[in-house]
Amino acid sequence: MRVVVLALLWGSTFLWTELALRGLSPLQVTFVRCTLGALVLTVACYATGRSMPRGLTVWRHIAVAAFFCNALPFALFSLGQQTVDSGLAGVLNSTTPIWSVVLGLVLGSERGLRPVRLAGLLLGFAGTVVIFAPWRTAGAIGWGALAILGAAATYAVAFTYMGRTLVRRGTPTISLSAAQLVAASGLTAVMMPIGGLESIDPGPTVLVAAVVLSVLCTATTFHLTYRIINDEGATSAAVVGYLLPVVSVLLGVVVLGEHLSGRVVLGMAVVLVGVGLTRANGTTTASPAPVGATAAEGTSAAGDNASRAMAT
Repeated sequence: MRVVVLALLWGSTFLWTELALRGLSPLQVTFVRCTLGALVLTVACYATGRSMPRGLTVWRHIAVAAFFCNALPFALFSLGQQTVDSGLAGVLNSTTPIWSVVLGLVLGSERGLRPVRLAGLLLGFAGTVVIFAPWRTAGAIGWGALAILGAAATYAVAFTYMGRTLVRRGTPTISLSAAQLVAASGLTAVMMPIGGLESIDPGPTVLVAAVVLSVLCTATTFHLTYRIINDEGATSAAVVGYLLPVVSVLLGVVVLGEHLSGRVVLGMAVVLVGVGLTRANGTTTASPAPVGATAAEGTSAAGDNASRAMAT
């Protein structure tokens, strides 16, 4: 269920980003996403009785993860969407699961990758290609496409890094996700003098898009991503990327009245089969939790207290 909710929210990100870019620069959109998202998660963190992580080591890891998972890809996606059409952007964005598998195999965190799961990953990518048919796009691949491809790769790096250094070490995921967006806000603020001081046009559409993008497509989706990395591993979280084109196509049909062709229906079916195969038999890529660390957020007061005590 979490994967479905995450796909629904994450899949609408491109729509809200495009609307926000009508009145904000790419860096301004990134800063708003990180700042408002950090505020929402920080309030949620303290409202649920947790606290922010403590200790220099964990904050160093959080800063690295914030750069690769938030500040850098958010900016790259905003830049790329200025020149890249949705078809090519969708295919490039869906390479995150492939990058994640490659990194996992190289680093040794992707152990026991079953043939059925690998087939699911390849099918998911093939289905995305069928949906968007990038061969129908004229023109050479430019900087915008490279920016989106880079963003997809940095997500894979971030998910793998988060899985190896942050999750299953006693700190609740709500605390980690809040702290990471706080760090991302700081990183983006440092860059604002470079490209974030342009005049803005805060019309109603831009404001609504910025709020939805920050609260639902950033804060909520980011925390759900952390939970999936914690419980199932980095590749399982990255596989959600295959469901994004399905969501975006359905939104186009329902909201914008766009035409649904047979090719798109076939591609969606292939994607769904591929995602189903990646989650077959309950396979997980998560490495074992360290001794004494919680495998997920505690569900009792005692578990919560133990998690906070271990958050160093």
